[in-house]
Amino acid sequence: MKKLLENIGGTVITTFRQIIDVSRLLVETVYWLFVGPFKKKPVKRDSIFEQMLFMGVKSLIIVVFVALFTGIVIAMQTAPQLASLGAVIYVAGLVAVSLTRELAPVLTGLVIAGRVGAAITAELGTMKVTEQVEALETMALNPVRFLVVPRFLALIIMLPCLTILADAVGIFGGYLIGVFNLNINSGLYIDTTFRFLTTKDVMTGVLKSFVFGAVIALIGCYQGLNTRGGAEGVGKATTTSIVTSFILIILSDCVLTAIFFFSDI
Repeated sequence: MKKLLENIGGTVITTFRQIIDVSRLLVETVYWLFVGPFKKKPVKRDSIFEQMLFMGVKSLIIVVFVALFTGIVIAMQTAPQLASLGAVIYVAGLVAVSLTRELAPVLTGLVIAGRVGAAITAELGTMKVTEQVEALETMALNPVRFLVVPRFLALIIMLPCLTILADAVGIFGGYLIGVFNLNINSGLYIDTTFRFLTTKDVMTGVLKSFVFGAVIALIGCYQGLNTRGGAEGVGKATTTSIVTSFILIILSDCVLTAIFFFSDI
């Protein structure tokens, strides 16, 4: 029993310290993001654009693939139940709302966490174990400014863009099933989609993706900059980064959904 309590206590203390460290990293990142330019130390645009290319443009194919078939599956799964009620036309609204509010931002966030978050951790972790990060500090160059800020900024910009793309592609997937399989009139399907879809639904998903992008970037950079133990340590840090990002994405999604749809806000 004593050993069990010690393990639980150690885990709680370690988790609490990590939360404090990630919060400190967030504060420092925001400082260099907004205060740095006024000190004539802005982040280089080339670094940001390079990260945006890697995180956004090179993720287009997998995001489109996931969103398209998600929209198709939702339409196929819900059509029989709605048809039994004589309301098959409402497939259009169901697909649009479920994608924009929930599925598009969450699935896009999980995909990017697995692809980009892992890459961030592996890259920074390799730099850490090969002492490249210490070399920056030796030259009086802040690692957060040079390594974290470009990745953080690129991800909070590109993930909402990818989410909007996923919304459109997913709705198109539902359209294909509705028009060509369920024989719904094309104009009626589009009209029903926009009748049920509101600006709040779209903006909720975009805001969620903004938070998810910040989470993925912070966790990936934190794990990378705190990697220990050579190549094996890089592998462990990458795994931890992905798992932690997945958990925090689902947790933050739950909290944001409660705020937007189950409160007076």
